[in-house]
This record gives sequence, structure tokens and C-alpha cells, in this order.
Amino acid sequence: MVEGIRIGVLALQGAFIEHIHALNALRNTEDIRDVLEVRTKAELDQVDALIIPGGESTSMALIAERCGILEDLRAFVRTKPTWGTCAGLILLAKTAIHTKKGGQKLLDALPVTVSRNQFGRQVDSFTIRLSSPCLGKDAEPFNYVFIRAPAIVSIDDPEVEPLVQLPPGHGQTEASENGLLVAVKYRNLLGTSFHPELTSDNRWHKYFVHMALSA
Repeated sequence: MVEGIRIGVLALQGAFIEHIHALNALRNTEDIRDVLEVRTKAELDQVDALIIPGGESTSMALIAERCGILEDLRAFVRTKPTWGTCAGLILLAKTAIHTKKGGQKLLDALPVTVSRNQFGRQVDSFTIRLSSPCLGKDAEPFNYVFIRAPAIVSIDDPEVEPLVQLPPGHGQTEASENGLLVAVKYRNLLGTSFHPELTSDNRWHKYFVHMALSA
């Protein structure tokens, strides 16, 4: 019997190749059967878990709608392990602010409010090393990469578990005085503001694999 899970990476737009490389690097040590690019309902139906990558959230939603997969994604994320990074976090959210004029379509699954481009433009990108107990009690600090990143400005359901919070002062709103949230977990969903796929450290990918396996 073939064991292991099939993990898909939504490959409509954005940094999906980097996630695929990170997952493939774990195949020798983790229980991963296949890593698949997902662009259609048929491909989505083949996977047990999904990563929605960083990119441009408005464009990603429009492409998904034009490809006829948006409603299938909404159904998938309601029950299956799904990880949204950066733009993927925005798509997963129930509420997004500072969106483009006219708003944007969301998957309406993660009960948080996300502020789009919270930290400014491309030139305002930054990295920061932070201890992250969710990656292991005595784990080394992780090098977090933020590129035109969103932030979680409110949790709208008590079941949402905060995972990573920035030190006070990062961000452009009063909320930054208490440290903005940049990673949360909710039932089958993981949402992160940063880009772990742009580092050589695969601990966040391992975290998601274990989360998917436990589901």
C-alpha cells in the first residue's frame, strides 16, 4: 500500500515553485507521497492538503474565478488542511482591509481581519529573526522574510490560535504598539504573513506537513 499524503500548491500566480522545491526537499524525511501543482478542479481533487502561495491576491482570485476553480477552493479550505502565505493569507481570510478599489474576492474561511500591504511597498521589505515556540520548545530563531506583507489586525473567533507576533513597532498603525500578528492557526487552516519558501529553513513546511498528517 502506498502511504503518505499528497500536497498541492496552487499554481495560478505567485511564488508557487519555491514552495514545491521546499516540499520536495522534505520527501526523504517526511510522509509525503506527491507534491502537485494545482490549477484545475481535477488537480485539486487529487490532493489531501494545499498551500496557497504569496503573489498578488487580487490577481490570484480573479484567475481562480476565470479558471472556474474559485468555488472549489472555497469548498476545499472549509475542511482540508490549507496553508496561506502572504497573498494566500489574504485569500483565506474572512475580512481584508486596505484592498484595491472595489474590494476583492476572498475564500471566507479564516476568521481574522487582514490588512493588505500592512508594512508598505516593495522597498519596505524586511527580515527579522524571532524565536517561535510553535516550531519547537528549544528551536533556533527563524529568519522571517516580509515582502509587501499583510498582517493580522484582529482575531474574530476565539478558536484562532496566535502563533507568531512581531515585536512592538513593526507596522504602520496603532496596532503595532502591541506587536502585529503574522501567523495563526485555526482548525484545518494555517495563515502566515511571511515567506518561508524564500529561505533555506524548511521548518514551517515541516510544521504544515505534520499538521496535515494529523488531520
